[in-house]
Amino acid sequence: MQIKVLSEGRIAEALALWQEAGLTRAWNDPGADLRRALDGPASTVLAGVEEGRLVATAMVGHDGHRGWVYYFAVSSAARRRGHGRALMAACEGWMTTRGIPKVNLMVRGENLGARDFYAALGYGHDDVVVLSRRLG
Repeated sequence: MQIKVLSEGRIAEALALWQEAGLTRAWNDPGADLRRALDGPASTVLAGVEEGRLVATAMVGHDGHRGWVYYFAVSSAARRRGHGRALMAACEGWMTTRGIPKVNLMVRGENLGARDFYAALGYGHDDVVVLSRRLG
């Protein structure tokens, strides 16, 4: 798998992958999220491509101190082959080159598979409460 910045021509594929992976929610516009990440000065979307097909994505960004990973997905057909591990390493590398000392990510509580995946990579549970408010 090759990992690079998502190209304009693969946006529809990325959105379909996010849908397949169960990452989208009715109250979020994943296309707008993707566009903001690609257009932002402190974010991007990484794409894992294998044999000409998009098989993995991760939106990465930072606030100057903490890095964040969103929309992390590996297609069901490409799982259990090290692609997730390679993609997270690429996310961490992206942040390291920008001097970001910590990476955060949010996992829905019921997503035990994702929680196990990140635990296997050395990620731990922080005792924090995430608060949010929708604007607009």
